[in-house]
Amino acid sequence: MIKFALIKEEKTPPDRRVVFSPNKLKEVVNRFPEASFKVQSSSIRVFSDQEYRNVGFEVSDDVSDCDVLLGVKEVPLPALIPNKKYFFFSHTIKKQAYNRDLLREILTNNIELYDHEVVVNQEGHRLIGFGRYAGLVGTYNGFRGIGLKENLYTLPKVESLTDLDAMLAELNNIKVPPIKIVLTGAGKVARGAKEVLDHLKIRELEVDAFLEFNGKDPVYCNIDVLDYNKRKDETKGSQAEFFKDPSGYESNFMRFARCSDFFISGHFYGDGAPVFFTAEDAKSKNFRIKYIADISCDINGPIASTIRPSTIAEPFYGYNAKNEIETDFRENDSILVMAVDNLPCELPKDASEGFGDMFMEHVIPAFFNNDKNAVLQRARITQNGKLTPRFSYLQDFVDGKLKPNEYA
Repeated sequence: MIKFALIKEEKTPPDRRVVFSPNKLKEVVNRFPEASFKVQSSSIRVFSDQEYRNVGFEVSDDVSDCDVLLGVKEVPLPALIPNKKYFFFSHTIKKQAYNRDLLREILTNNIELYDHEVVVNQEGHRLIGFGRYAGLVGTYNGFRGIGLKENLYTLPKVESLTDLDAMLAELNNIKVPPIKIVLTGAGKVARGAKEVLDHLKIRELEVDAFLEFNGKDPVYCNIDVLDYNKRKDETKGSQAEFFKDPSGYESNFMRFARCSDFFISGHFYGDGAPVFFTAEDAKSKNFRIKYIADISCDINGPIASTIRPSTIAEPFYGYNAKNEIETDFRENDSILVMAVDNLPCELPKDASEGFGDMFMEHVIPAFFNNDKNAVLQRARITQNGKLTPRFSYLQDFVDGKLKPNEYA
């Protein structure tokens, strides 16, 4: 028998998501009788303590008798329980400086850390995550910002709505202006964004047709890495080559920036990849983009106008390309930027239910089948007070030996 705990989220700002909803948790124990669950009491979780009690689970402040502790966001250092197994998004694998002490504390306390972000299959593709909901909410927010900037319509904040169905219903009340929309990416985030665009019945065009389109209807184009990057030597490239070593490539995004109004970023941006556009590019009179929903939200990275993350409370800011400074997004010459970095928090119920489906399918079985597909092995960052071989590259980060520009 393995005893799991759903731990309360204690990071600030508060996060209402959870790994399993009450009904999904009941389904888990029905499918895996060797698993038992305890729920740590929480006043902020989207599902109440009583909802878990109603389906038969113990709710308590103390989960120290559990073996595996399941959370969403980083656990505050004082809340860590030594000698346990933890699952959460640690935000350490890119050497994020603000979580170095967290990783050190985990090692000191002999905690076995598994990170949701590196639950991947043999090919390295992620198996679980909140990407779809980031895409859904980020795209909705982009349209909400356009309505505010142009005084076209008013959409409520997603966090004020009950669920995804209510969010989509709000979109039925708006008329999308005749804009051209470019969406990057091919994963869960982009697919979530695409759901919104398709719900709005915006026509999708292939690349060449999109670049040439001058009609009076809203249209969109979903582009992937070889659409917005090209080999420097003009030879034909391949996705496999690009992902392995992007140094031989340069950005080809400006051909879209010259003819698009709204840019939705749903891509994954890898180290060393070309930027989408620079601050100088944005100054060009040929740069047409006026609205950006930067769901990927890489700060001071591939999208020059994303100079800081925004918040659920204040999701929009403006970028003045001429002066390279933040300004009011309503100003005529500003680019609207939506760069909220915790978008799924706005749909905590739907996001939790979707995440639970994936976690039950891909992770829970590994605890009871001797990890036959090595899912846990690939996701394990620390064990026996040390970094696992897969994550040994973090040792200089833990030791504080990085130069300032080497931290994420």
